[in-house]
Amino acid sequence: MSNKLPLTLACWNYDRTRALADGSVQPDGIALNYLDLPVEETFFRMLRYREFDVSEMSFSSYCVSLSRDPQPFIAIPVFPSRFFRHSCIYVSSKSGIKEPRDLIGRKIATPEYQMTAPVWIRGILQDEYQVPVDSVEYWTGGEEEPGRDEKLKLDLPPNIKVKGIGPTQTLAHMLAEGELDAMHTARMPSTFHTRPGTVTRLFGNYKEVELAYYRKTKIFPIMHVVVMRRELYKQHPWIARSLYKAFAEAQHRTYADLRETAALKAMLPWLSDHVEEARREMGDDWWSYGFAQNRHVFETFLRYHHEQGLSKRRLTPEELFAPETMESFKI
Repeated sequence: MSNKLPLTLACWNYDRTRALADGSVQPDGIALNYLDLPVEETFFRMLRYREFDVSEMSFSSYCVSLSRDPQPFIAIPVFPSRFFRHSCIYVSSKSGIKEPRDLIGRKIATPEYQMTAPVWIRGILQDEYQVPVDSVEYWTGGEEEPGRDEKLKLDLPPNIKVKGIGPTQTLAHMLAEGELDAMHTARMPSTFHTRPGTVTRLFGNYKEVELAYYRKTKIFPIMHVVVMRRELYKQHPWIARSLYKAFAEAQHRTYADLRETAALKAMLPWLSDHVEEARREMGDDWWSYGFAQNRHVFETFLRYHHEQGLSKRRLTPEELFAPETMESFKI
C-alpha cells in the first residue's frame, strides 16, 4: 500500500509536461493523477467548482482570484503556456484598420476581458503603440459558440467599456461580417481560414515584430501558471516544492529531446534551426521556470492587470507564489 499523497492535476498535453502524464517523472511523495484537459475546460472547472487539487490556470484569472477573501489558490512558478501575442490581433477587412493606432475608437472583440492573452495585448498596444486601454470598446462573448460568460465576476472602473454580444451571436462571425472591427484572442478565429480575406492579422510579419519586442523588453509573455487549492497547500506545504521540482525535471527532458539531432523528436522539418535560433536569441533556458529570472515579466503583467482595472491595487511578484518555490538550497 502506497503512503504517497494522491493528487489530481488538470493540465493540457504539452511536451514539457508529458513526463508527468506518462509517469516517467513522479513528484516526491505524491501519487499524481494527470487529467489531460483543454485549457478552457480546466479553467472553467477549477475557477467555478475547485474540482482539482492542482491545475494549470490563466495567469490573469489567478491574479483576479487573489482579490477574493479567502484566496482560493496559490501558485508555483511553472508556466505551461508562454506565447508572444502580436500574432493574435485580428482585424476585419471591412474596418480599414492598417496599423495599431487605427484601433482607437473601434469595437474590439475579446472572448473574456480578463483573459491573459488580451491583458498582454492591451498592455503591449498601450506601451509600444500608444493605444490607450480605455480608447476602445470591448465586446465579449463566445468566439465560436454563443453564450460564453466571464469565468469570474469583474468590477471594472467606469472608463473601461465592456459590453456583451447577443445570446445567439459569435465573435468570429461578427468579425468576418465587419460588425466588430478587431479581435484580441488566444485562439485563432475559425473565420480566418473559412472566410479568407475577411479576417486578417494586424501584424502580418508577426514573427519579426515579436522578435523585435523580445530584443527590446526581454519579455516572453507568461500565459498560464500552475495553482494548488490553498487549503490543500496549507495542510501539506511540502507539495509546492515537490511539484515544482517534478515540473522542472519534465521540462528538462523536453529540452534534451528538442536538442537531439540523431532523429527529430517533433514533427518539424527544420526543428534544429528553430532550436538554434531560440537559444541564440533567448538563451539555453528560453522557456524558463522560476521566480528570479522571470521577475521582470511578472512586474510588467501586474502593472497591466492593475491599469486595466482587473486588480484594485498593483500586486507584487512576491504575493503570487508559494515561498518554498521562490528560492532553493545550495550545496
